[in-house]
Amino acid sequence: MALRDLIPWNNGSRDLSLHRNEPNPFLALHREMNRLFDDAFRSFDVAPFSSQAMSWPSVEVDETEKEVKVIAELPGLQEKDINIELRDGLLTISGEKKSETEDKERRFSERYYGRFERSIPIDDVDQDKVGASFKDGVLTVTLPKLPAAQQKVKRIAINGK
Repeated sequence: MALRDLIPWNNGSRDLSLHRNEPNPFLALHREMNRLFDDAFRSFDVAPFSSQAMSWPSVEVDETEKEVKVIAELPGLQEKDINIELRDGLLTISGEKKSETEDKERRFSERYYGRFERSIPIDDVDQDKVGASFKDGVLTVTLPKLPAAQQKVKRIAINGK
């Protein structure tokens, strides 16, 4: 295989001259860099920078003998943007955020919309004592276990040789 076969614009599949007529050279460079990153990630069969690839939000599940704690990092969201449900042994954390910015002086407007939903299987918890707190973009859901579930826990000793 020749080195020129490894360079995408020499094998005839891409033609850089398409962006040479772009009046802004930085915009042409930006588009070409985006294309290069897209091509690189496509070879790994991963969508670059998508919410599915990053599985946002980051969720941590911590289980002890007495409770299960679910901690979700939700930066930039407010308590009113978040919905928490516990149904049929499934804890679902979902939310959405909409924002709009407009600067008429600079003729600039920007809209952002993001929605997420994460579901975590949770068994044997006391639904009446479930609590949640939200502080500094971190959601903590505390799910106390039922007394019967606490008795099911059995410590297993590790035997040496």
